This record gives sequence, C-alpha cells and structure tokens, in this order.
Amino acid sequence: MSAAPAADDWIVEASGLSKRFSGFAAVSDVDLQVRRHSIHALIGPNGAGKTTVFNLITKFLAPSAGRILYNGEDITGESPARVARRGIVRSFQISAIFPRMSVADNVRIALQRPLGTSFHFWKSQCTLDSLRQRVDELLDAVGLVDQREQPAAGLPYGRKRALEFATTLALQPELMLLDEPTSGLGHEDVDRIAELIRKVSANRTILMVEHNLSVVARLADTITVLARGRVLAEGPYDRISADPRVIEAYIGGADDQRA
Repeated sequence: MSAAPAADDWIVEASGLSKRFSGFAAVSDVDLQVRRHSIHALIGPNGAGKTTVFNLITKFLAPSAGRILYNGEDITGESPARVARRGIVRSFQISAIFPRMSVADNVRIALQRPLGTSFHFWKSQCTLDSLRQRVDELLDAVGLVDQREQPAAGLPYGRKRALEFATTLALQPELMLLDEPTSGLGHEDVDRIAELIRKVSANRTILMVEHNLSVVARLADTITVLARGRVLAEGPYDRISADPRVIEAYIGGADDQRA
C-alpha cells in the first residue's frame, strides 16, 4: 500500500472553489489537488466548468468563494501577473504567436520577457545572438529547428501549436496549464502534440483541459471529472472510465464526447 502524499507533494491545492455570475454557479465548491511533477487532466461535458477553474487558478477570474494554494502559499487574492511570475503559465486554446515574425523570433521574444526586454528591438545584435543557443534548444525540443527562419504564419496549424509550446517553455514554467492542446488537430498532429506534452512534462507539472479522451488516457496520471460545476469523480483513467456517473454524464451531456 502506497503512503499518503505529503503536504509538499501538492503544487496546487484549491478548496471550496466557487464562481458565480449574476446568480449562475459556474463552479461550486470544487476541491482540487494537483500533484507535483504529474500530468493532471480536467475533463467533463461542455459547460462543466473546466475553463472557469483554469481562469480561477490563473487569476483571470476572482473566486466568489474558496482558496487557492500554490506551493503552499495562498494566491487567492493575487493578480494574474504576480501568479505568472510565480511560474504558472497558461497556453490558450487559440494559438498565441506573432504571425509575421519568424519562428525563432517568436521564441526569442518569449525568452526576453522575464528580462523585461521583449520589445527592445534596438538591442545590439551581439545581445540578441546570446539567446540563439537557447532558442535553438527550445525549437529542437518541439521539432521546429529546421523552420527557425520561416514566418510563423506559414506554419501548418499543428506546427503553430508546437511553436506555442516552445514560447511557453521559454517562460520557464513550473506549472503549465494547457487549454485543449489538441483542439482542431488532425490525427497525425494529435499524436505529435501528445508526445510533445509527455516530453515537456519532465521536471514540471501539467494541468490540462482536454476533450480527446484517448489523449487523456495516454497521458494523464490523475483525472478530475467536472459536471455542472462540481467534481463528479477523480482518479486514474481505468477507474474514471468505468465509473457509471462519468458514463452517464457524457452520454447525457455531450453528443460528441467533447470534454
């Protein structure tokens, strides 16, 4: 029998998390614990509250009730910028890149952000070249080093998502929040992005919303199922996929098994 997790095993601990909009409860009394150096998936039918939970953790929304701890410290009242400086970085469902800039320059700007020099285009070429090795390391990690000089707009959609991963990694996140990372991708790109998620999860924690249940089954150590803004079930995929409550939630609430 495995030992119970120690308190410092949890990178995120949310308790009693709730969010109401004009009387409508988008999230109600959610408890969520994310284990350090794991891949944790949030799934559930459309409208279950998954993106709202993301917005609460990253502080794009203030909770109506509840508390959020990150590395044991209360971040409930902190700003999105302060939370990002702690190492919580969110990758949005819609790719966020500079389309007219080269692939390499997109990553370089991300590397400069922690230095406060993202838009200092008048920096000397020597200063900018000092980032080249790290740019190429990140592009190599996501399989884009051969496209480093190509305008980002010319990349296929799946490769744009890979570039977004590189720019996210450039911010040195401790916790990556991925919002439907395989949304809109073809089968080949889904497999590529899934393997990329597994690769970049080394030495960091990933919390992801994902509608593709085969990807969730392949990657997630722990799955939290939300329904109508509440936690319906939690555990590994084998247990979750056999839970009658989860099966009923998907059959009754989603005609295409989108999570």
